Amino acid sequence: MSLKVSEKVVVQRPHFPQLFENLVQQGYQIVGPTVQDKAIVYAELESPDELPEGWADEQNNAFYRLKKREDKTLFSYVVGPHSWKNLLFPSNLQMWRTDAGLTSFEESSEPPPKYAFLGVRACELHAMQIQDKVFLQGSYADSDYRKKRENLFIVAVNCTQPGGTCFCSSMQTGPQVESGFDIALTEVCEGALHYFVAEAGSESGLKVLQQLPHETSSPTEIEKAASLVKQAGEQMGRTLDTEGLKELLYRNTENSRWEEVANRCLTCANCTMVCPTCFCSRVEDVTDLDGAGAERWRKWDSCFTVEYSYIKGGAVRPSVHSRYRQWLTHKLGAWYDQFGTSGCVGCGRCITWCPVGIDLTEEARAIRQSELSR
Repeated sequence: MSLKVSEKVVVQRPHFPQLFENLVQQGYQIVGPTVQDKAIVYAELESPDELPEGWADEQNNAFYRLKKREDKTLFSYVVGPHSWKNLLFPSNLQMWRTDAGLTSFEESSEPPPKYAFLGVRACELHAMQIQDKVFLQGSYADSDYRKKRENLFIVAVNCTQPGGTCFCSSMQTGPQVESGFDIALTEVCEGALHYFVAEAGSESGLKVLQQLPHETSSPTEIEKAASLVKQAGEQMGRTLDTEGLKELLYRNTENSRWEEVANRCLTCANCTMVCPTCFCSRVEDVTDLDGAGAERWRKWDSCFTVEYSYIKGGAVRPSVHSRYRQWLTHKLGAWYDQFGTSGCVGCGRCITWCPVGIDLTEEARAIRQSELSR
């Protein structure tokens, strides 16, 4: 059966493992969801048996729990504490090494892994596209990021069940994947029926999909898959009014709400660590104990740390309220000025993994309400 890009076909659940075999044969290291430490995280997978079959998650403010389902779906979870930036923009990266005399500089000569990401959601695809603007556009591109991105194969999955902190519909970033993928899947599991409606989004994806046992999709199967995604879009756990949001935040830099949220915020930086778009980093130089060499490392940082805004004379943002204001205003406002898009994709991770349950959508709503009540 000859296929075309964007043509929808059906892959039955028993044939799904063949996708693993096809990707491995093409030299890809598969990274996907699996259950570890009572959470669904992204890790290198050796077998489709490692996928979170029959698992789902419950999420709310500062709340995350796994729960068993009665069926055997593979992708009924939403998103966990990991994002794909952990691999594309790692938390620790050696930039170079030199000898004591600074006569030679050695960059890492090992080629990056040829990754195949399995289970990428629509919001996460948008997050990758946002980081593409940060790291690939402009005068100075990040060479490590570019190498990983060039060799990347993406198997996306449409969401059929949103989480309690999801608001991708508000951000126009989901739950339907639209672009940036090689293969997109929608999982349907009802009674004895368990199949995937699949489509290729690139020539590379078409090549892999053609090697999978598949069937022509019927109108009923396509409609069922579409209805599940539509239903997910109507059942978001959160909403965010984005109308004039940038201007709203710019007008309210002295709003009393910043102090109120600062009284709760621990400045732990959890929100920036789990965020799929945050990219703050610092550079550290370290030397060997014997002084024979030195290394330069790039490490994740956060605008929530005092040291991040430190310059001679002190920190630019010494207070908690100024640091939270910086994060929220940049994420939902100034990002548009820098990159032409919001820095938020509505994945809800910052709400779920904040230890005190601070809700970005609630803070934006409170500021809007305070302005209306003046």
